[in-house]
Formats: sequence, C-alpha cells, structure tokens
Amino acid sequence: MTKTITFITGNAKKLEEVIQILGTSLPLQSKKVDLPELQGEPYDISKEKCRLAAKEVNGPVLIEDTCLCFNALKGLPGPYVKWFLDKLAPEGLYDLLAAHTDKTGYALCNFAYAEGPDSEPIVFEGRTDGTIVPPRGPRDFGWDPVFQPDGFNETYAEMDKTIKNTISHRHRSLEKVKQYLFANGYAQQQ
Repeated sequence: MTKTITFITGNAKKLEEVIQILGTSLPLQSKKVDLPELQGEPYDISKEKCRLAAKEVNGPVLIEDTCLCFNALKGLPGPYVKWFLDKLAPEGLYDLLAAHTDKTGYALCNFAYAEGPDSEPIVFEGRTDGTIVPPRGPRDFGWDPVFQPDGFNETYAEMDKTIKNTISHRHRSLEKVKQYLFANGYAQQQ
C-alpha cells in the first residue's frame, strides 16, 4: 500500500494548479505548515524546506518553492519575490528593471520530495524563460501579470489556465516529480 504524500501549501491557487497538472492518479493531500522563510540559493532552500516539512509531517512530503528571476539583477528577486511583490506590487517588480535594457528573466519552480524525516530530499527543477513586462491581466495569482513566457504574447495572468499549465515552470517541475513517483510505485500512469 502506497502512503499518501502531503503537499505542503496554504495557497489554494497553488493547490488547484498542482491538481490540474498532476491529475488524480497520485495519492496527494494538502496541509498548511508554517515553515521558516529560508535564505540562500533556490535549490538549497527547497531541500531544507522539504527536510523540515518531512519532520513536521513524519511521512512523505512534497514542497514547492517558486522564484521569479531577473537576468539583469543576476537572478534576484529569485526566492524573495514574494516579499518584493508584497511591498512593491506588480508595477514595482517591473520598475526594478527601469535602469536596465535587459528585461529578460525566468520563472523557476522547485518541487522537493522526501519519503520521510530520515530520507534525503530530492529537488525537481522547472524553468520557463520569458520577459518581465508592465503588468497585464488579472491580479489574483502573484506575479503572473508581469511574466510573459518566451513564444507567447500574453502574460501568465492573461493566458487560459489550460495553456499556462502545459508550459509553466510549475508544470515542468511537476512532470519530473510525476515521472519519479510513477517509477517508484506511487501510481500507475494513465
């Protein structure tokens, strides 16, 4: 019998997107756990958050950490984008690049999985390159209004969710998670 994996999130929009991408073939439940806001490089933050979550839940966990990285700022705001967005709003994120001609960046999503409190977390990275643009579209999901993925004329916020969920950084990371979990007996691919 496969254990249920606890996805650590208090964000209903993230949970909705994860379910839309993963489907219902994996035994997944969600739980809000207050984890410390860590500092460092995205990979290291994801790994440590997963380690802490596995101890808290005492079982299999999946955590997610999302970044918006500006090439002109050498990857910042990166894992701190939540705080930048809170203080500056989408317009302020775009304004951070006012003095720079390079408006390119990338959306980065790391999912990390641990079998339990004594196992080493595995990090699955997903990345989508794009451009940071003046905010367009609904403002109901973080920094989506300022990120326009390469090859598209719409921001994440303007896109139909079914399209976004096939090209996003979150989708790319979750595809790797899904392959790993299927290969390790968590579910049968549909």
